Amino acid sequence: MNILIFGGTGFLGRHLVNAALERNHHLTLFNRGQSAPDLFPDVEQIHANRDGGLAHLEGRRWDAVIDSNGKIPRLVREAAHTLANAADHYTFISSISVYAEPPTDTTEEVTEDLPPIKLPDESVEEVTNETYGGLKFLCEEAARETFPGKVLIIRPGLIVGPDDSTDRFTYWPHRVARGGEVLAPGDPEQKTQFIDARDLANWTIRMIENQQTGTYNATGPEIRPSLREILELSRSLSGSSARFTWVDEPFIEEHKLEAYSELPLWVPAKDSLFLKASNTRAREAGLTFRPLSETIQATLAWDATRPSELKLKAGISSEREQELLKLWHARTSQSNKNS
Repeated sequence: MNILIFGGTGFLGRHLVNAALERNHHLTLFNRGQSAPDLFPDVEQIHANRDGGLAHLEGRRWDAVIDSNGKIPRLVREAAHTLANAADHYTFISSISVYAEPPTDTTEEVTEDLPPIKLPDESVEEVTNETYGGLKFLCEEAARETFPGKVLIIRPGLIVGPDDSTDRFTYWPHRVARGGEVLAPGDPEQKTQFIDARDLANWTIRMIENQQTGTYNATGPEIRPSLREILELSRSLSGSSARFTWVDEPFIEEHKLEAYSELPLWVPAKDSLFLKASNTRAREAGLTFRPLSETIQATLAWDATRPSELKLKAGISSEREQELLKLWHARTSQSNKNS
């Protein structure tokens, strides 16, 4: 197939390219050329800003389009309109953040039928934590309107694995490999949800080959591991002597530790959405998951190629961790004395 990819050199984008090349597809990448422009020297790349630069695509034709980085509905709509008569299939990589938060007291999983977030001002283009989900849903709508009956919407949760510079998963294998006492958040048995970027990319390309349409939650694994399992497997695979000190949610709240950023993978009880997304529809359409050990090993191997002095973008600093551990031990010691 002849495939146009918006992006292609960022995190998920490069895995989409690798998956497509492994299956002998011909690719064109449209991006600004600012993120690893030399990554795929044998792949055609058009370097332009999608806001005003879509004329570079005119007069061309592709079998399919993958929009892996669209966040602004106006820009997705303009891209889709430009390609409406130049492609047969449009894939938009969205997010499970499009869903309105379900009630915290429900045990039901979040399916693709849950109502989306509605922005009070649909003209907004500033991407923030508050607008991201609503904007992504409006991007989906823009693609559907322009490619009726020819759109594949993929809604991943947390995407992890090698090349993830956000460090939202990498922090834990990295930190555990360093050894010592590790501050671990919340309930050790809390289940987690995420998907290896390579699994997501491979499945996406297969779906495009079959010209599948519709909307799919794409998160996993099939059997969700607990935080304890992830940390203990990271310890085993890295050969470290790390020991884990689990601090409870009231302590986390008292010291204003941020979920997702300072404590990646952990979410507070009120943020149940990211633990409940159903992947049944995607699994029935062929989505599969590699063993957790492969994701951790590949993440550790990739992380080892980065500069040792690199400051991770997620997680807490060593100094902050030691400070918090001292406070926790002082509290538990006083509690034991009072009991």
